Amino acid sequence: MTSWTVDDLKAWDERIREKVEAFGLDCYDQEFEICDQNQMLGLMAYSGMPSHYPHWSFGKAYERTRTLYDHGVSGLPYEMVINANPAIAYLMRDNSLCLQVLTMAHVYAHNDFFKRNFTFSFLRAELVVAMFKSQAERVRDYIEDPSIGLERVEPILDAAHALAYNCRRNPAIRMTGRNEQVERALEAARPPHDPFASLHIRPEYEQPDLHRVPLEPEENVLLFIRDNNPRLTSWERDLLTIAHNRAQYFLPQIETKAINEGWACYWHRAIMNALDLPQELYMEFLVRHNQVVRPIPGNINPYHLGLTIWDDIARKNGAETPGTKKDETLFAIREVDRDASFLRRFLTEDLMRKMDLFEYRSNGNEELVIDKVSDEQNWEQVKNTLIAQTGMGSFPVIRIIDADHGGNRTLYLKHQFDGRELDLKYAEETMHHLHKLWGRTIRLETELNGKTTALTFDGDAFNKKAA
Repeated sequence: MTSWTVDDLKAWDERIREKVEAFGLDCYDQEFEICDQNQMLGLMAYSGMPSHYPHWSFGKAYERTRTLYDHGVSGLPYEMVINANPAIAYLMRDNSLCLQVLTMAHVYAHNDFFKRNFTFSFLRAELVVAMFKSQAERVRDYIEDPSIGLERVEPILDAAHALAYNCRRNPAIRMTGRNEQVERALEAARPPHDPFASLHIRPEYEQPDLHRVPLEPEENVLLFIRDNNPRLTSWERDLLTIAHNRAQYFLPQIETKAINEGWACYWHRAIMNALDLPQELYMEFLVRHNQVVRPIPGNINPYHLGLTIWDDIARKNGAETPGTKKDETLFAIREVDRDASFLRRFLTEDLMRKMDLFEYRSNGNEELVIDKVSDEQNWEQVKNTLIAQTGMGSFPVIRIIDADHGGNRTLYLKHQFDGRELDLKYAEETMHHLHKLWGRTIRLETELNGKTTALTFDGDAFNKKAA
């Protein structure tokens, strides 16, 4: 039995919304749904979406999460909220009244962040639920089609899921069309202006290869294959589009984990403190809040990291008391930053020492040793390492260079080496997926042990040799 009723939640929701408006948060309409533990496990497997297409990986995620939960290895999240308009959040039926109130306050802060942060502005929030529903219906239609079936659909989705995050990371950078790329190539090929041209030998003009595809390196791997592999059927192209769109929905959340969770914790604390809670609820709130934002030894808790930085920004701007005009600086940062820029701008040496951030490495004997700590000499290196692994920074940047390398339709890609080598096991699996979708030899250029190296996969053998 719960200690609350739906009417209790409605009353608290009304009070929370009053505080949300008073603090100046700008939210989509918010809907809450109550679910039990089994429903929450299912929602976790399907990323919170009320409708999603079927795939074995979601079932695997469900079984894994349920097993861990049943054996007490892990718990369930206090809340789950999806970026849509109206926003949808799920409340666990077994949660206490205090935890429900805390969760709703936390959700409204996420809602504000979804609506106002620039990384989410490229998604049409009012169409999110309809988009996922349409995708689910199309995938089910392909599975039920006797001429296609599950056995042909799942391998395509497997490959598409594996490659979906090899895409443009910043949607604020406008994509250029073919005509604009041609103009840029022609301009780059022209000799620079020479004011003393009459005294010099005129340089020879080299006509750029305007037939190469792509004309400029391409990051959107799935969309490129969709548009340039004539062997794909219409339903296979549609599956690639679906997987790409799904990744585009989740990409902003990957890019804003610390800043978003820190923002939600900052404002749920402010809202809860302003609600004049009864003592028993307030004491439970303090316990729950501290459990969420506590540091995790040997790991990064994004709630702790984000809240610590937001608190420092508020203190430096005299905004320790939320609800004043001094919050405008916080609102401006909330609009224009994602994790990488947020950490680069506001993670100071003092904060790094306060949080005891350090860098570790393997000593070659399957042991981890501390390599650098946040002291005066090394704090910037530790900070740069953290930023490099933040958000999409944990994904290698791989671009398509040529779709007809060697004149035999070999797909030639290049890894943007940043000091971190590719894991050859994952590189080989990635090339298997690329070959599944492209159907011809895959060549990937990277750097291993200080040498430029070419990895190739022709459908049968994986090879590595110096380029």
